[in-house]
Amino acid sequence: MKSNEEVLDSLPTDSRLAGRTAIVTGSSSGIGEAIARVLAASGATVVVSGRDAPRAQAVADRIIASGGAAHVVTVDLAGGYAELRAFAREATAVLGGRVDILVNNAGIYPATATAALSDADLDAVLATNVRAPHVLVAEIAPLMAAEGSGAVVNIGSWMSRVGVPFGAMYTASKAAIEQMTRTWAAEFGPSGINVNTVAPGVTSTPGNADSAEVIAAMTTGTVAGRPVRPVDIAFAVRHLASEEASFMHGSVLDVDGGIANTRVG
Repeated sequence: MKSNEEVLDSLPTDSRLAGRTAIVTGSSSGIGEAIARVLAASGATVVVSGRDAPRAQAVADRIIASGGAAHVVTVDLAGGYAELRAFAREATAVLGGRVDILVNNAGIYPATATAALSDADLDAVLATNVRAPHVLVAEIAPLMAAEGSGAVVNIGSWMSRVGVPFGAMYTASKAAIEQMTRTWAAEFGPSGINVNTVAPGVTSTPGNADSAEVIAAMTTGTVAGRPVRPVDIAFAVRHLASEEASFMHGSVLDVDGGIANTRVG
């Protein structure tokens, strides 16, 4: 099986998203980077975002070098409301005033016991994982509605529906994004906007490389028998952002190797 990077470096190009524009939050590395690169390979012009401008620019440069189109707009999604709204306006402007696809990918995951979670980390989880998607949808979905089309794809987690003995605030935030997905689908779907969630399983990313043994152990007993690759999630996001998923509203698409719904050992 090819590695995540091998797949991303050999992506075939196609035109299924040609002429469309996309914002992908948290796309300077990991899952978000894979999503940005896959959408761009299918013809979308992508805003790569993150807190670190050089890292985001490196992703945009790779997209451009592969023949795609990308812009960089940096933001701290845990910042204030004004910062979030300014990001939405700037990202929309660099895309020519129209956003066809919004991917709420950015998230933080302090995997601690409840009593060990600091007040600052609790506030950061709520701000990044719940408040930011809400504000961005509030800013961008009405613009999509005015155009009569658009796709919002939220990144959830298998952990939102499974009880584990740590990370209560994180799992609650992902349950929140799944419920917001259903509500937004009902709210904006009649205006031509598809709102859905991709729920990854245990995913191997650069950010958790130091936990590779733990991740391997968690996925050994799954149907897939391995961790999810970021590109696996990206392919699902591309599907939900395309015309192929035009009849999907409020759905949660599990890309988890079977960890949430099956047992093989």
